[in-house]
Amino acid sequence: MRMERFEVHVADDVLEDLRRRIGASRWPPTADGLSWGYGFDWAYLRDLAESWRDDFDWRAVERQINGFAHYRTVIDDIPIHFIREPGRGPAPIPLILTHGWPWTFWDMQKVIRPLADPASYGGDPADAFDVIVPSLPGFAFSTPLPRAGISSMVIADLWRTLMTDVLGYARFAAAGADWGARVTGQLGHKHADALYGVHTVNTTPLDLFNAERYWDITGYLVPYNTPPEIRARVLPGLSRIVSHVAVQTVEPQTLAYAMHDSPVGMLAWLMQRRRDWGETGGDLESAFSREHLLATATIYWATESFASAARIYAEAIHQRWTPSHDRKPVIQAPAGITFLGGENPPGIDTPEQRIALFKASPAAGNYDLRFVNAHARGGHFAHYENPDACIADIRATFRKLRPIPGAD
Repeated sequence: MRMERFEVHVADDVLEDLRRRIGASRWPPTADGLSWGYGFDWAYLRDLAESWRDDFDWRAVERQINGFAHYRTVIDDIPIHFIREPGRGPAPIPLILTHGWPWTFWDMQKVIRPLADPASYGGDPADAFDVIVPSLPGFAFSTPLPRAGISSMVIADLWRTLMTDVLGYARFAAAGADWGARVTGQLGHKHADALYGVHTVNTTPLDLFNAERYWDITGYLVPYNTPPEIRARVLPGLSRIVSHVAVQTVEPQTLAYAMHDSPVGMLAWLMQRRRDWGETGGDLESAFSREHLLATATIYWATESFASAARIYAEAIHQRWTPSHDRKPVIQAPAGITFLGGENPPGIDTPEQRIALFKASPAAGNYDLRFVNAHARGGHFAHYENPDACIADIRATFRKLRPIPGAD
């Protein structure tokens, strides 16, 4: 299989059409008393959209993106885009680092070079990785998807092929968060023989969407027989995630017609998740620069990838997770896990409490656990929000899993 160098470039007419569409937006009427409690705030969205149209410099971001080496390949008719940053150290091992939704590969920008070249960032060169950061199929420049059915199970198989057949690695490490954690977990379940190990931020069960009421993620996170006092404490916070899960598991294509046509509508949908899931305290730009927010939106818009990216939820329903073996633990590869404080459950206030909660939970039994750590700071978009924690914990996870240089 061949791979080719790739340069990120969005055509001028695409950017001009984007600005025109923002300017021609038909804004819904506002009303006294409307606030964030009804959805994305009207005034803030308008300010963000006008900044996207008038001030945002995509070409500057594009130059930053192209500071990395990009490649494209095709595996089983699926286009795959990825960054490849060679490791600098005595014996780098390959690491595939997978993002989630509504992330892009660019959310990994802060961790790539420190993981590849630790000595230049105050680390030990023995911790170096060859860093591979792909765009999930249907996301960003891994488009267009030629067919439906590309679930996280399929993606894990694609990653195995990318790393072993295309890039030629005999074994590799895998890490990720959100959907990236799900893909990484599946790699650790099905392809442990090809792995040094896995690292995920937070945990996600591989059979998460196998529930009867799959559209209601609260049914998994807070089972219906949970004591009332716990339900009362936990359920209000879950309102941050139920809307997109319900729509994107059941009718992602219906949603896509509006999002594909309206940049302002797409911006609101994507940025609502950033505000609610990041450690923002309600201030979106306390966790993400405006440039990064608008770069993310531009990548989704310019690659016409909202529809295929959102479909990853429905694919989990159309292809329910099925185990590849019945061995225990489910995830056979040695594992490291990181928790960030912005995603702590109610009543958990310290890193020590978060670690203790996990170790006492049934979820811990799914892993051949070699490393676990928790940090006070950081939200859902972990590698962007708290890169130092992710870098340190990925290094720590694999430090004892690497082959010993010079050993047979």
